[in-house]
Amino acid sequence: MMGLATTLLLFFAFAGFALRRGLTYMHIYQQEEYDSPRFFGWMMKHKVFDKRLSFLVLIISGITLYLSSTRILHGEEIAFFSNAAIVLAMALIAWLEKDPRKNSKKKLVMTNRAKRIFIPAYFLMVASAAWVFLPMYPPQHYLWIACIQFIPFWIIVVNMVLGPFEDMNQKKFWNEAHYKVQDYQPKVIGITGSFGKTSVKHILGHILKTQAPTLITPGSVNTPMGIARVVREQLEPDHKYLVVEMGAYGPGSIERLCRLTPPDMGIITAIGHAHYERFKSLDTVAKTKYELAVAAIEKGGHVIAHERTLRFQASRDIKEQNENQFVICGEGADAVKAKGIEEQSYLQKGDLAINAIIQKDKGIEVRFSWKNVQYNVDAPIFGVHHGHNIVLAFAAAIELGISSADIQSALQSLPQIQHRLEVRKQGGGITIIDDAYNSNPVGFQAALGLLEQMPTGGRKILVTPGMVELGAVHSDAHKTIGEYAAKACDIAIVVQGKRIPTFVDAYKNNGGKELHQVNTFAEAQSWISKNAKSGDVILLENDLPDLYESVPKF
Repeated sequence: MMGLATTLLLFFAFAGFALRRGLTYMHIYQQEEYDSPRFFGWMMKHKVFDKRLSFLVLIISGITLYLSSTRILHGEEIAFFSNAAIVLAMALIAWLEKDPRKNSKKKLVMTNRAKRIFIPAYFLMVASAAWVFLPMYPPQHYLWIACIQFIPFWIIVVNMVLGPFEDMNQKKFWNEAHYKVQDYQPKVIGITGSFGKTSVKHILGHILKTQAPTLITPGSVNTPMGIARVVREQLEPDHKYLVVEMGAYGPGSIERLCRLTPPDMGIITAIGHAHYERFKSLDTVAKTKYELAVAAIEKGGHVIAHERTLRFQASRDIKEQNENQFVICGEGADAVKAKGIEEQSYLQKGDLAINAIIQKDKGIEVRFSWKNVQYNVDAPIFGVHHGHNIVLAFAAAIELGISSADIQSALQSLPQIQHRLEVRKQGGGITIIDDAYNSNPVGFQAALGLLEQMPTGGRKILVTPGMVELGAVHSDAHKTIGEYAAKACDIAIVVQGKRIPTFVDAYKNNGGKELHQVNTFAEAQSWISKNAKSGDVILLENDLPDLYESVPKF
């Protein structure tokens, strides 16, 4: 009877441990968008396999075999001792493990899909421990190691089995959204680019909302299922405009989104190294982003593109074959000359030419010329790179039939873009520049430029974990940013500095005044709360999700 009781206790102890550990893996799986190869790659890269509990089980198994061979204890005594030891070990590890549904920056959300994956996976985790009820003497406790190590793989297996069902389910939602767009026939404006797309969406959406009912995909929603859900739940017959941000996760992804919401107009903001590791080359990025241009042209619409997107043969070919359907925006010769940088420009006569972007205390002024007209536009947002986003939105609004006077009036009331160089005054005379949703080199450099420019009676402080998904250019990009940061700020607080060593070295080697390295963003915030003074300006540059910042240690 005692043996059965301890065996049941051992089984339920593992069930409790598997629940906590399984939720931790599920948290990362969700952040990797249920992509098994990326999840497995993350596990291998960070070696996120259980070591602590497996080592304890191995020690207990060794002691059990020793006691059995020396006959110091006998039969049920050995089973009771070893079972009790493993129960305590599992209970301790489970107790120490945080619940990602409550204690994470980006919490695990048990969506319907997450439940469909996790519930059967958890059942399989627990079922794998049924061997404990088999009559074995001495107990083969080392088998627990296999049960422990296989926990994340049950999640992968279940998702693979559910693949056909998920595809069918997604197709159903996709069709519902697609047919709703066809029935209501709003004018669809698709926006893509390596960076800047969310900001352009915010600016253009604000302009359009002043003219007619407009639906904008919220936040950074830019995937097929995210867009389909917004359309299914929020698109109404009176919506004149539908502004859709389109994210690219590989060749063909933009083309798929264009089939979901066929664009009457396409806006292409940039071709750059954001998410570079998914594409491997900028030529591939350009081809993928210009899938939007192809779709808009096929529907007889216009394409608003930044001049820098034409630095690739694939994009130039599409533009040259459809000249009358393109509006190109970029820096004019005077603006390029003022920067002191030698670079080829693909801006031609008649294109929208930015002459100057001026950062002011309460926003930016953009001076540009287009179709023989000079424009001076003001907007209460910060960061000179937003000047480029403003002209793209301006050109799009003009092509949609909105007058320049109405556009300029709308821009006067443009709200700041949340977490994208959002300037906020805090208590105690502290200013926060919140750029937490940025993760590209151009935006990072613009943010440092704003920090450098901001008037202050105190210190200029940078808090950053660096950038992600830059692939082969990760080291060089961080070295360049580190050199600039050394000049722009008085204090740099680096989160997970070992992930961006070239930034740390460049900051130190180029006269960086003060450097602190911390493990988490929470630690950086703690340093700020204890040390910030009146007059300080603090730039929060990028805030990484848990899978980058806080890798579980098992």
